[in-house]
Amino acid sequence: MKLEFWGVRGTTPVSGKDKNKYGGYTLCTSVFTSEGEWLIIDAGTGLKKLGDCLLSQGGEEPLNLHILLTHFHLDHIIGIPFFTPLYSPKITLNFYATCSPEETEKYLSGLMTGRYFPLDFKKTPSIKTYNEIPEEDFHIGKTRISHCPLHHPQGNVGFKIQEDNKQIVYATDTEHPEKGLDKRLVSFAQEADILIYDAMYTPEEYESGRRGWGHSTWLEGTKIAREARVRELYLSHFNPDHSDEQIDEIIALACEKFPQTQGAREEVKPVL
Repeated sequence: MKLEFWGVRGTTPVSGKDKNKYGGYTLCTSVFTSEGEWLIIDAGTGLKKLGDCLLSQGGEEPLNLHILLTHFHLDHIIGIPFFTPLYSPKITLNFYATCSPEETEKYLSGLMTGRYFPLDFKKTPSIKTYNEIPEEDFHIGKTRISHCPLHHPQGNVGFKIQEDNKQIVYATDTEHPEKGLDKRLVSFAQEADILIYDAMYTPEEYESGRRGWGHSTWLEGTKIAREARVRELYLSHFNPDHSDEQIDEIIALACEKFPQTQGAREEVKPVL
């Protein structure tokens, strides 16, 4: 599997010379499987760059894409109207979410209705399917997909992508318990090769009035990584107010607690 980060910011996209290292797009991550399947987790503004890349590489060939949506907050879906494959009749977009197919279509269509957008989502030329994620694991080709509920306003899920003996766990937009660890997430991430975790706040920021906002800290990420015995921890969902220098400091502090910690960055491509 090849993992690639296309957007690692939370809440809103940002730009500026002090935010170039990690990038300013909101959440979007892809996994390219050994069978040639494209799995896309979340559809923030980073989705646009991924779409442009896919079409430039694939030319006029038909393409089947699988988009796993953790939830429907804007920073995780706002890239869809600007996703070039949406406008190609040779592209099939398979959406997966925890709600019914009808609800998923309604939520995504809402991005492009009324005065919000000049084109209607339902009238775009791509072929679309809507899939409700089952309670049990499911497969895309030979790749096994499972999910875990996370603590976030209006609900959210983490995903585990497993191929052969390799596992990637994606768990952004989650808040740790007031005491102890999220035991359900620890169990879900047990011995994963890569854990991608929410690092929206520093511990000091979190304690200064962000309790209940649905996000976590780099420190809690290291605790979960250590308890779950993961191989590598990638911190993500970075605060849009944090500069590259601040994120560098966060990663350095996290490495003191869990040495195998890295910061998710646009165009970083771990291969498992």
